[in-house]
Amino acid sequence: MSEANRVKKVAIVGATGHVGKYIVKELLDGGKHEITAVTRGEVEMPVGVKVAKVSYDDPASLKKALEGQDVLIITLSVKAPQDTQAKLIEAAAAANVPFVLPNEWGIESSHGTLGVDTLMGPAAMAAKKKVEELGKSSWIAMTTGYWFIHSLAAPEAFGFDLKNKSVTFFDEGTVKINIITWELSGKAVANLLSLPIEPETPGAPALSNYKNKSVYVASWLLSQKDIFARVLHVSGTKESDWTIKYEPAAERYEEAKKRLFSGDRSAFSKLLYSRTFYNNGDGDFESRHGLDNDKLGLPKETQESLDTQIQKTFEIVEVGYQY
Repeated sequence: MSEANRVKKVAIVGATGHVGKYIVKELLDGGKHEITAVTRGEVEMPVGVKVAKVSYDDPASLKKALEGQDVLIITLSVKAPQDTQAKLIEAAAAANVPFVLPNEWGIESSHGTLGVDTLMGPAAMAAKKKVEELGKSSWIAMTTGYWFIHSLAAPEAFGFDLKNKSVTFFDEGTVKINIITWELSGKAVANLLSLPIEPETPGAPALSNYKNKSVYVASWLLSQKDIFARVLHVSGTKESDWTIKYEPAAERYEEAKKRLFSGDRSAFSKLLYSRTFYNNGDGDFESRHGLDNDKLGLPKETQESLDTQIQKTFEIVEVGYQY
């Protein structure tokens, strides 16, 4: 691959976050990119990662941090100010950054009413629209499904309270949705950015194929009951050891929506996951689009790797995982 036909310089916002640190690790391990962490404060980064300190209230500092970059990766907390991503996209355009991976990690928020109902869609659409309107960059959205360990550790996400051995199944607990590990998320980004910009042979994967499009990657397509079966195996417990409840997904969603719009921000996770588990296929983007895993050369996930993720979740819950 010629130097002119690949991206080399990658800037990332949220380099120490849940998924950001895995993206940085995989980029470093690949040895093909120069990485810059864009940050407001002091951060300790692995050897080989540059740090660019910025102020989101100073467009000049953002532009300076992004000058010469080929890619901007945005990973932001849901608690970040709503205008943060727009400021980053404007700075990327001012600095002529060719590719932007916006803060869109998870569900296919552009599908049907899923994005509007989960409140994720409007911001995602606005970010992509801004990239296109500014006309200097192309966006590539990472549609990955939910992060497995985070979702299993948070009781109002997948419905599991591992510490107290209880589970709430939404409807019958048999709706399958796409899920991904943090590790595969990082590898997907690194492998995507290792593709040539333009195809080197007809039909070969290339970064330009994904301009203003989504990349669909996932580790598994699983239901709550699929996960529960492996949780029992990993923990060496029986169903009788667990408190098991069933709740209609729609009722959970509506209850969470009322709480959220009454000012209880802690209800967001319950709203998000309850809606994604509706029995209408919304959370299963794999069946609608297929996956790009093979095109990106991603390793196959196995039952053994699923069990490993479950064991890790038990371990972080035990020490008090914050979600």
